[in-house]
Amino acid sequence: MSKTQTIPTGPMGVRRFGRVNWLGTWTLAVREVRRFMNVWSQTIMAPLINAGLFLMIFTIAIGPQRGDVMGVPFMHFLAPGILTMTVIQNAFANTSSSLASAKVQGNIVDTLMPPLSAAELVFGYIAGAVVRGAMVAVVIALGVVLFLGVGMAHPVWVVVFTVLGSVFMGGLGLIAATFANKFDQLSAITNFLVTPLAFLSGTFYSIDALPAPLQAASHWNPFFYIIDGVRFGMLGVSDSSPFLGLAVVAAAATFVLAICWNWFRIGYRLKA
Repeated sequence: MSKTQTIPTGPMGVRRFGRVNWLGTWTLAVREVRRFMNVWSQTIMAPLINAGLFLMIFTIAIGPQRGDVMGVPFMHFLAPGILTMTVIQNAFANTSSSLASAKVQGNIVDTLMPPLSAAELVFGYIAGAVVRGAMVAVVIALGVVLFLGVGMAHPVWVVVFTVLGSVFMGGLGLIAATFANKFDQLSAITNFLVTPLAFLSGTFYSIDALPAPLQAASHWNPFFYIIDGVRFGMLGVSDSSPFLGLAVVAAAATFVLAICWNWFRIGYRLKA
């Protein structure tokens, strides 16, 4: 007698064939990329303009009056922080806005019905966040190199922390959008959690300038390690070891992705 073969199913019980649905995962990832590319002036150009405005305002307000920070000119020190802050905010916005819009508009079922596992759904969403973060990083980095003359001391570290930071923030975006049932709740998470953590992570200063209690608190902030890692990659200086930062960010990203996978697997706050 032949044994009965169990066909794996997706989150909504739809049958799927094979171990990995490569076509479905690729399609979801492409959809996420096309979604933000359809409004590239808002998702790609706007971050470049915002980053340029930050640098211009600091140049006008502080200019040459500010001394070197960690042995480099202040504007050079500032550039990696602004680049990274912009990247992680865009990665968060990509996944959170996509999933939240689908929930609010009631078409989340179109994403959950195809034969995609929880891991494939998470991968597809995160891929869009990584691509958007990488594109924003490239655009801003080109501007920084051309107008400020900032080079790349360790480009591999820049790529690693940019990708890991985008993965981490993309995962946080999925968690926020899964938890939120309306845009007001998502905005509250962005305004009261993501933005403060990004600004208080060494973007505009070295944490050596902080009192000891705030320095200790900064070392519990994954955003600090992302920004510090990119700064090391661009300038060759950092507040902490890049290897420690790599371990912390990788662990944080893994933890966040595990939560996303579990919530998609059980349909937490997704299924009606």
